[in-house]
Amino acid sequence: MDSFGVDIGSDRFFACFCLAGSNTGLAAETIVTNAPKAFLYEPSSGTILFAKAPDEPFTPGSLVKVMTAATVFDALKANEIRSDQLCKVSEHAWRTGGAPSGRGATMFAAIKSEIAVEDLLKGLLVHNANDAAIVLAECIDGSEEAFAERMTELAHSIGMTNTKLANPTGYAEKPSRTTVRDQARLAQYILDQHPNFYPLFSLPEFTWNGIFQRNKNPLLGEIRDLDGLGAGSDPSDGYSGLASVERNGRRVIAAIAGLTSDKHRLQSLKEVVEGAWEFFTVKKLYSAGETVAQGWVFGGNAGYVPLVPKDDVNVLLARGGTLDYRLRVVYEGPLKAPVANGTPAGELHVIGKNGIVYRAPLVTGGSVDEGTLFSRAVDGLQELLFGWIS
Repeated sequence: MDSFGVDIGSDRFFACFCLAGSNTGLAAETIVTNAPKAFLYEPSSGTILFAKAPDEPFTPGSLVKVMTAATVFDALKANEIRSDQLCKVSEHAWRTGGAPSGRGATMFAAIKSEIAVEDLLKGLLVHNANDAAIVLAECIDGSEEAFAERMTELAHSIGMTNTKLANPTGYAEKPSRTTVRDQARLAQYILDQHPNFYPLFSLPEFTWNGIFQRNKNPLLGEIRDLDGLGAGSDPSDGYSGLASVERNGRRVIAAIAGLTSDKHRLQSLKEVVEGAWEFFTVKKLYSAGETVAQGWVFGGNAGYVPLVPKDDVNVLLARGGTLDYRLRVVYEGPLKAPVANGTPAGELHVIGKNGIVYRAPLVTGGSVDEGTLFSRAVDGLQELLFGWIS
């Protein structure tokens, strides 16, 4: 790794680097997909492997039910409801999402019957049942509208800033809006915060009230090692999908949207997912404690302190040349003495064609004591006359 110069801002400091690597003069091979919107993420390293219109909104249809499930998982974790708690099937749930609705997937729950939360969750994720979604919403918050507000609040709290949920079913009368980047965030949230519930997404079958149904997720069994999460469609915005695949010790999350058919959705999702293994490999950029850059120090007995990562910096990068990536160190500065060893001091950014693909926190790799009165005066004079610009 060689430094190619330093770009200094007035209150934030940026050190820019280029990744060393072979360059054949040809563009590195990368993922190609017909999906208008696509996002591929590797959660263990936090690396964005591929992004295409990642923040362009779309209507997810029944893919909303992944968010419905996550909201129920949160309520269970917070002990607001219990898995064995019985929820009553209202007339609204029965007419709107049940057998009389004629609107696709249903558990065929009888009006005024009572169903345990755990069975409703299985109905939601295995049957893709609309009545299960509505019953859960009413059981937790009294109405679909109130539950949709809870869904949106949860979405925003986990960083799904471009998402607004209108109902728990995905019905188009009140369309929800989301993005493929936000869907990937949702998948990671479920994997991180609710690993005990995650196996429900790949439950192969479920029998309730004498009705046997296989899992209706059209992606299961079609992509090797896929174990979640869901799919949807909308008359205007087309077919979408959210997938999580673990293979050879590596998990990736993929989200796509805007496809014209379920066949094209599956084909595009395979292209994106398989690209993680075909075009990318793990590269160690820095070892824990290795100096990445020098941070300026104000008023100390030394003018600089090393900035280092606490852990090894392992990033999934293209197998071809790495010259398409840049490194940037960002920190608030100058650091004011005294500076203790191990003080959080900034971030290392790996920047690709689509912006930042990886972030690693940096800490100080040494300590700097307060300087003499004379040295502090010199630093103060330099800041007054020139600022901290080289």
